[in-house]
Amino acid sequence: MPTDFWGGIAWALAPTIVIGLLFWFIMRSVIRSDRNERASYAKIEAEERARFAAKSAVEQGDAAK
Repeated sequence: MPTDFWGGIAWALAPTIVIGLLFWFIMRSVIRSDRNERASYAKIEAEERARFAAKSAVEQGDAAK
């Protein structure tokens, strides 16, 4: 009897646990990919700003002559 009782509980909770774990894994993947995308975008943005600043400095140096 206890085996049937606990087995029934396990079978009743298994789908909820599996779906919960699946949801957690998918959300974790989405959040990590978003974080990585934001980091790479920030890196590209910093490179572009540095290049623009260097180009502006060169142009201002040429205009001062």
